[in-house]
Amino acid sequence: MSLYEPAVFGALNLSNRVVMAPLTRTRADADGVPTDVMVEHYRQRAGQGLIVTEGTWPVAEAKSYPGQPGIETDEQVAGWRRIADAVHAAGGTVVMQLMHGGRVSHPDITGADRVVGPSALAAPGQTRTPKGKVDLPVAHALTADEIPVVIEQFVQAARNAIAAGLDGVEVHGANGYLVHEFLSPVSNIRDDAYGGSPENRARFAVEVTQAVAAAVGAERTGIRLSPQHNIQGVLEHDDADVRATYTAVAEGLAALDLAFVDVLSADPTGDLVQHIRRTAGAPFILNSGFGSPTTREEAETLVTADWADAVAVGRPVIANPDLARRWELRAELNEPRPELFYGSTAEGYTDYPSLDDVRAGVA
Repeated sequence: MSLYEPAVFGALNLSNRVVMAPLTRTRADADGVPTDVMVEHYRQRAGQGLIVTEGTWPVAEAKSYPGQPGIETDEQVAGWRRIADAVHAAGGTVVMQLMHGGRVSHPDITGADRVVGPSALAAPGQTRTPKGKVDLPVAHALTADEIPVVIEQFVQAARNAIAAGLDGVEVHGANGYLVHEFLSPVSNIRDDAYGGSPENRARFAVEVTQAVAAAVGAERTGIRLSPQHNIQGVLEHDDADVRATYTAVAEGLAALDLAFVDVLSADPTGDLVQHIRRTAGAPFILNSGFGSPTTREEAETLVTADWADAVAVGRPVIANPDLARRWELRAELNEPRPELFYGSTAEGYTDYPSLDDVRAGVA
């Protein structure tokens, strides 16, 4: 199996096994509507086998960052339809990452009067709001009656994404946001059916994914996980507890026949990650590059050695819209400009030259 071979993940047809990882870039407008520059950004990157969009909020209370897009309003759905149409016209496949930020937010960002989480705890550190940097607030602990409401928010967001023409959705269960907050005994100190034991802490992730899959089709549904990523106060240091928790998640997912499971890990070939893969039994995307960018050699090896069915890549795709082609041709790469990763303009977003432009001397 080669990184450059096509693949079929459920209803998703991949032209190759290079996946554009979800990348927050803060280029939506003040109402969370995708902009013209976002349409061009995603269109340029349609040559990757699969695009996973930036984390997109289902309701305003779920928004984590200024400039982050939503999928709640008719205007947002119409904006995403423009992106889906552009990607499809360029021959690509695109799924939307559904992201509820949980306690990693602030009322000055969302306009809501609270942030929510599994427990009444604040994430560590500060966040940047339109009014400046502030401490992250103590979350409102979701009640047993409120949890089904949040699950339905994910479901409606998934329906909206499909209505916008995207090919599928990915539940964001990683990186310290709401679904991940439920998994850790540090961020989840509940004593009801959603807390305490590993099985209970896994329940929310499974129920969200199950409900989304029931709404739009398991063949169009995936989930991202980041076991032991230890970020934003979602700490998973007890190896035995982590294995039990993610075993429960993977066993719950295995019953769903998902399009894919997407795992971010610094140890992609380690026992825990590969145990999740075996247990979940779905097409498996690996992303190893959070600490340092994934190289071509690493990505090729992960697929050819059968550690994964596809590899998600972040920073190299930011700088090289045609990365899959460049890698396959062993071509030169553009260097990313991290100081421009987050912003509101085309600079550092859609102005990276293609390989054809570089070779023609356009850049």
